[in-house]
Amino acid sequence: MVGQGGKLVGEGDFDALRLAGQRQSLGGSLDVRTLPRAAERLADDGPVPLAWRIVGTSDAVGRPALEVALEGRVPLECQRCLRVFSWPVQQRTLLLLARDEAELARLDDIDEHEVLLAAAPLAVRTLVEDELLLTLPYVPRCGDGRCEGAPVDAAPAVARAPTAFAALAGLHPPATKKQKRSN
Repeated sequence: MVGQGGKLVGEGDFDALRLAGQRQSLGGSLDVRTLPRAAERLADDGPVPLAWRIVGTSDAVGRPALEVALEGRVPLECQRCLRVFSWPVQQRTLLLLARDEAELARLDDIDEHEVLLAAAPLAVRTLVEDELLLTLPYVPRCGDGRCEGAPVDAAPAVARAPTAFAALAGLHPPATKKQKRSN
């Protein structure tokens, strides 16, 4: 559906090549919990709004492309302290569009950008979910090496058994300083 200013609004399927050629855009917000693969990665209950925007454009060489932008915050569970924290999502991705499989393979070989097959209509929700999943950390942890709930240096010390290498180091005689010879 075309809105004011050449903007398309909605979450259905769209013709990516047409969107790029006419320099139109799609935009909206959705609840991440309604995206099945992304919902599996979330902690906590409740709605998780995510703003998205897909803009038809071209790359520096003039090839058709989409710019996909996501913005929001998602609740994840820290794999270090097991507490829930809010992960910021501010992603912008340029996706080159390929008209067929041959062009997809060619562009994939020669360009560093992601390439998307646009021969059939694309689903907004699938594209947004794919981009969101690529922004989420594989192993979520509270920011900057510290856990929000329990600082790392406040964790109780855990006694560790000596390693085999430590035992071998103990067999080596202590290093002695070499004395200079006077000639």
